[in-house]
Amino acid sequence: MIVSRRIVLTGPGIAWIMLLLVIPCALLLVNSFFERGIYGGIDYIFTFENYVRAVDPLYAEIFWNSARVAGITTLISLALGYPAAYCIALMPKRRQMAFLILVMLPLWSNYLIRTYAWIVLLNGEGLINRSLIGLGLIDAPLPLLYNDFAIITGLTYAYVPFMILALFSSISKLAPELREASTDLGASPLMTFRRVTLPLTLPGIAAGSVFVFVLSIGNFVTPDLLGGGKRTMIGNLIYDQFLTARDWPFGSAIAAIVIGVMMALLTIQAVLVNRRDREEKIA
Repeated sequence: MIVSRRIVLTGPGIAWIMLLLVIPCALLLVNSFFERGIYGGIDYIFTFENYVRAVDPLYAEIFWNSARVAGITTLISLALGYPAAYCIALMPKRRQMAFLILVMLPLWSNYLIRTYAWIVLLNGEGLINRSLIGLGLIDAPLPLLYNDFAIITGLTYAYVPFMILALFSSISKLAPELREASTDLGASPLMTFRRVTLPLTLPGIAAGSVFVFVLSIGNFVTPDLLGGGKRTMIGNLIYDQFLTARDWPFGSAIAAIVIGVMMALLTIQAVLVNRRDREEKIA
């Protein structure tokens, strides 16, 4: 009875994940070992050439640039998200939900609309440049659009809510008695944060960082719109291989590599969290 009840409750979710996640990823992996057809599509001839081609310096540079942009986005999101999550976690319970809704509010609107809004803000005649010129801080518009700055700004704006939510979950579980004990023992607020709060919230930092990095490195809309097509990232490369070059096997190989990197990061994060939990139980 218990087994059948578990199957009934978990079966639809497992079937949904299998249908929309596991099977598509498996198809990508299988297709990555075949050759491109003469007119596009797939010739079912087994080869490792797609993976050999993926490590070519041209594509390796795209991988590196994508990781660099995603890494900078993650660091900025962490710098912005930790203070916000910390303040929300210290608020009275009745106010926390209101502020969490404000954090999630941008996620309820269309992603493309939010990205186009940044184009309006960052262009030469946009609100930011016009305000700076009006205040006399600059004489000519700053090149804020169609560069790495615009891409990182757009990615940070899009994914910092995930960082805040992950950090809030970790910080809110931290017993306030630990901070109080540290203060009673003579530690300053900075030392309490460095020696108590920060180490105990590392699982939340790791989870939020993985979320932001993984989402940023695979994004293709923001680099295309805010980067003006001048900066090719992994997501754009995969998109072009499938829809422009019609080289599905090579696109599948790149996508498989990205999925592998994501799975490795998620696995490392899960191992660190489990190890941390075991250490806390032993202590």
